[in-house]
Amino acid sequence: MISSRLREIAALADPIQRARVLGAVMAEQQALVEEAARMRRQAIAEARESGHRLEEIASTLGVSPGRISQMRRGTTAPVPEPPAERVPPFGERMPPLVVRRELPTEPSPYGAGWRFVSTAEREDIRSELRLLDVGREPAREHIATCLRVRPGEDVIARRRLVLADDVPVRVAVSYLRVDLFAETPVMEPELLAPTLHEAITAHGHAFGHAEETLMARPATGPETDLLRLDPGDWVVQVLRASYSTEDTPIHVLETVCAATRHVFSVSQAGGCDRF
Repeated sequence: MISSRLREIAALADPIQRARVLGAVMAEQQALVEEAARMRRQAIAEARESGHRLEEIASTLGVSPGRISQMRRGTTAPVPEPPAERVPPFGERMPPLVVRRELPTEPSPYGAGWRFVSTAEREDIRSELRLLDVGREPAREHIATCLRVRPGEDVIARRRLVLADDVPVRVAVSYLRVDLFAETPVMEPELLAPTLHEAITAHGHAFGHAEETLMARPATGPETDLLRLDPGDWVVQVLRASYSTEDTPIHVLETVCAATRHVFSVSQAGGCDRF
């Protein structure tokens, strides 16, 4: 069915229309993968509750018992429910709010959240950085490309929700390679102090350069829920891939911003006399 759909899209004569439809399909598939992973965890939990052993489940699925344990756990920290007295239930309109996001992103914070906190304080906005989950998960294609691993290969994900005046404005996810960081503090289910940057450099990885892209697209179902968006709202996805001085991919930051709650400030490079 997917191949048939892609053939139909490839036949579209207008390249802009073709790109728009492909973006929508990619967003749909991302939401499908996330929901399928949740359903798989539930199915494995039900199998365990009914008396099936890990080894039996692993043999049937063709994976190791250790991998089954990872699938069951999913994340090492549960997603906290927002306090009812502070965040309106989904379906009610969120209060109007606009925050700033500077581009290009400065490399040192390695995680947008801490920089946002300091910027928000200067603008008299009450900020909060909430850790949603930490754990291994299969790399989606664009993340795998940046980290130079195979699509579907496990990577480490640190997922955070950024709020301003109790309004969710961004979902920021840091992705790191398992072979570089599996046994390091980045796996801890807590916000890292002072920053993720220090945790990375403490293991001998010096920042060399970064590549950053920005894309506007419709929000997926999970993003709509987390950011408390209205149906049909769009998001702006900022993807920043950071590489060491030896050109090793050491960190990918995917920030999904509620489009109607952001102003993006873009600075021109210094010393340039043309505009």
